[in-house]
Amino acid sequence: MSLVNSACSTQRLPDGADIGPHPELPSARREWIPTIKIAPAVGWLPGATPHAAQGLVVNAFATDLDHPRWLLALPSGDVLVAETNAPERPDDAVGLRGWLMGAAMLRAGAATPSANRITLLRDADGDGIADHRYTLLEELNSPFGMAVIGNELFVAVTDAVLVFPYRAGETHIESTGRRLVDLPAGTINHHWTKNIIASADGERLYVTVGSNSNVAERGMSKEHGRAAIWEIDTRTGEHRIFAAGIRNPNGLAWSPDASRLWVVVNERDEIGDDLVPDFLTSVEDGGFYGWPYSYYGAHVDARVEPGRPDLVASAITPDYALGAHTASLGLVLDTIGALGEPFVDGMFVGQHGSWNRRPLSGYKVIFVPFIDGHPSGKPIDVLTGFLDHADQARGRPVGVEMDRTGALLVADDVGNTVWRVTASP
Repeated sequence: MSLVNSACSTQRLPDGADIGPHPELPSARREWIPTIKIAPAVGWLPGATPHAAQGLVVNAFATDLDHPRWLLALPSGDVLVAETNAPERPDDAVGLRGWLMGAAMLRAGAATPSANRITLLRDADGDGIADHRYTLLEELNSPFGMAVIGNELFVAVTDAVLVFPYRAGETHIESTGRRLVDLPAGTINHHWTKNIIASADGERLYVTVGSNSNVAERGMSKEHGRAAIWEIDTRTGEHRIFAAGIRNPNGLAWSPDASRLWVVVNERDEIGDDLVPDFLTSVEDGGFYGWPYSYYGAHVDARVEPGRPDLVASAITPDYALGAHTASLGLVLDTIGALGEPFVDGMFVGQHGSWNRRPLSGYKVIFVPFIDGHPSGKPIDVLTGFLDHADQARGRPVGVEMDRTGALLVADDVGNTVWRVTASP
């Protein structure tokens, strides 16, 4: 594969060509100066909401939150929201590229201090709006993923998985918890978010650990245990790498029969506006997905030296492309079907939106339809309108979750809101 030098990418694919089971991949164009196009964060005007797809309605479930990123709906009906942002990482944003990225994140509303809090939202009267909120946990180190197993709450902070005693209905946890296992972090900690999901029997956790760079430009010694999904014993903390070569995995979901783990992944930057598509894929135990040596299967990344043709030959091609630079983060399977057709058999994806692509991509929630257990066809827009007519960000969707009634919840970290999507009356 040839790599063309370019100060700014000019290649374009037809709309949607980089989306679906068989995406079109253009030639790579190395960007010595990264493409930067920011959607400045402006927030929502009073009473404004995103646009729901035909047959759906949306309302604000909770507002005035502090950078809500991730959600967990509990069987009781309560909803946990991680109000969080990146930890201190002084060795990440260094040099010209680091400065550019820092400036971009500031303008995009992604550089606010982390609240380091998990808030419990409760809709006591069942009207679809949280009328009570409680601080369940605070002073955490950039919390993100959450899971409840029995009477324990597992929280993935940026450098560990913590375990707290928890019983349904509790609104505050006094315990400092225990540290189940350390996770890769440190002063670089480039992809800081750590998400978790429990196995059906509750004996194992699966944890996403993103890479410490774009394409290992800091050396593979800085990537130990990263760009991977870990499997952790929930009792002992013993762990292993379940799947590797996954640049920045985030949302996790099980297939309906809990036999297959699915993940959404943010792919690499700086080789063109149309490369590389973020993706949704099932995860094979022991599988290798290319990073940093190749992308989307065996497409070699010529920037990475020395190469590893042996690993490239084993790289698994993802199941479904989600579009380049969409920053697809949230993932949830609809197990109830309360939103009705066509949102019945498939998964919802929260796309946080690009900051390094012309034109902008993402900034919406989509539904990926499945046929016979595999993603198929084109995605369906579920929630749009996060960008205004001037390409300013009213909000940016992150985590997605289904509540116990089958409504779709969406964390919006720029709009500081959790949105709730239901079928039209």
